[in-house]
Amino acid sequence: MLLDPNHLAALSAILRHGSFDAAATELSVTPSAISQRIKSLEDRIGAALITRGAPCTATPAGLRIARYAEDIGLLEAQLARELALEGTSGPTQVRIAIPADSLATWFIAAMAQTDELLFDLVIDDQDHSADWLRRGEVSAALTTGGQPVSGCDAHPLGDFRYIPTASPGFMHKWFRDGVTKSSLAMAPCLTFNQKDGLQKAWFAREFGHHISPPSHFLPSSHGFVDAAIAGIGWGMNPIELVQKPLADGLLCPLIPDTPLDVPLTWQVGRVLSSALSPLTAAVKRAAVDALIQR
Repeated sequence: MLLDPNHLAALSAILRHGSFDAAATELSVTPSAISQRIKSLEDRIGAALITRGAPCTATPAGLRIARYAEDIGLLEAQLARELALEGTSGPTQVRIAIPADSLATWFIAAMAQTDELLFDLVIDDQDHSADWLRRGEVSAALTTGGQPVSGCDAHPLGDFRYIPTASPGFMHKWFRDGVTKSSLAMAPCLTFNQKDGLQKAWFAREFGHHISPPSHFLPSSHGFVDAAIAGIGWGMNPIELVQKPLADGLLCPLIPDTPLDVPLTWQVGRVLSSALSPLTAAVKRAAVDALIQR
């Protein structure tokens, strides 16, 4: 093997727990032994792998080596299952890029069906989660559209539906004369983060051009709904999170029957496609229940 498995285990444990001491406890060795393993690995790679701090974090090279170690663990776990080997080391870790809205609504149902994995979830906008795959920093990702990332297997899942919503009081204050280009340009909207383009995408589709309304930045799926109910702004909310507030009259659609449907695709690095096939099957099952099937 190119790299010593004990060195890889030390690196993974440090990044998992954030400290050399905690890594030493997990691996039943001394902190000095952990330090020696990391030094040997850094000498072998020719680059620093750990940024010491509280917590310890990976350098770009360290992150790439940690991903390699994770891939090896997943492949070894698959081999152990296929050969019915005893005495395996337990669940293996998998790093996945996923949008916050999918995590808040349906993805946990897929996670619950895969006992053999430990999840390390990277939360990013759905339009940017594929970038994590391209950089080799995750093993799988939930992405938009159907364009596969090079070297990955792509599995279309269905459409995630968003509804443009606001409170009745907000509608009365800002849209008393109707939802128009001019009123939308003035009314505060809710934006998840700087990468979030859902509100602008809906506006462009309905009115034909882009705007830059005043925005509240609120990186929380449930907080997004709560803020809309409180009358702070309008936003594109997942239908699963707003069905009850809509039924109870706490929220209103900005314009009835104008949902924004975003196609989601599950993408897995091809080398790990077989090792992660149980997770892929679980994601597909959960998506059937949660997403709009074309």
